[in-house]
Amino acid sequence: MSERTYDRTWVEIEDMLDRAERKQNTHYTKMQKGKRSERIYHMRQYKGLEGVIKALKWTLGEKGIEHPLE
Repeated sequence: MSERTYDRTWVEIEDMLDRAERKQNTHYTKMQKGKRSERIYHMRQYKGLEGVIKALKWTLGEKGIEHPLE
């Protein structure tokens, strides 16, 4: 197990959430416009970011996010 520093601030976590949501929106837009092979790539990225976003929202205590793995 790696050592954890627990030194992230709430601002850093909120910033990461904002960046992840914007990146997900970019993939969504590209998913709508691209060729089939490009759409598949952007769909995978979009879905992966769903998990990241849910975990960050859970970390911040957002209502309605009971557990990030469900």
